[in-house]
Amino acid sequence: MAKIMEESLSKPVTTYFMDIGYKVRTEVDYCDICALKEDKLVIIELKKNLSVDLLVQAVDRQKITDFVYVAIPKPKKFTVNAKWKSLCHLIKRLEIGLILVSITDNGSYIEIPIDPLPCDRLKYMHNNKKRRNGMIKELNGRNIDLNVGGSRGRKLVTAYRESSLYIVCCLKKYGAMSPKELRNLGSDLKKTQSILSKNYYGWFSKVDKGIYTLSKEGQQALIEYGDLAKLDYEKLNTFNKD
Repeated sequence: MAKIMEESLSKPVTTYFMDIGYKVRTEVDYCDICALKEDKLVIIELKKNLSVDLLVQAVDRQKITDFVYVAIPKPKKFTVNAKWKSLCHLIKRLEIGLILVSITDNGSYIEIPIDPLPCDRLKYMHNNKKRRNGMIKELNGRNIDLNVGGSRGRKLVTAYRESSLYIVCCLKKYGAMSPKELRNLGSDLKKTQSILSKNYYGWFSKVDKGIYTLSKEGQQALIEYGDLAKLDYEKLNTFNKD
């Protein structure tokens, strides 16, 4: 597909709406394309790329009509990946339509993957209820906030990492222990056995059947997460090992 300019999009989009019974005119009151059928007014804005400026322009057109589309060339290497799905979700949330235009030596082709329809936000939230509950569980499971919002390339202190470090502190203070003994000291009732057996961070070593101690990596974790370890030791002081 050759490089497409904004003007190249006009004819196939205009032809499409004319073929389905619209009266179509271009450049009406600064709108690229306007189409009218009975009392239904459709506005289409043309751009070479999907951008924030284009979406802002389309939202502005919603002051005039509920039926606003943005038309862009269909990407040469079109892939329905996570980024594309997120862009489509944004377009739907804005209640804007999307038109993809392909122009080849054999002619032009129109695809309309998204129509400008009302967005059911409650439906989205219902479909993502599991994710929401997971976020709340993760938030409540953290005792300290050692992460920096927006940072990249840094290890995140998750609730799972916090639970693992608490076990590290228990083993550091009392030596090799079993999962049952660790739970008696306040470690996570459901995760303790899994944390030890999976040993995701490499912080533990199995010294006997059902008995675990610290590895060198576990010793290092106490230094790396010193602020969190301090809180864990304070919590440990509230338990009586015997």
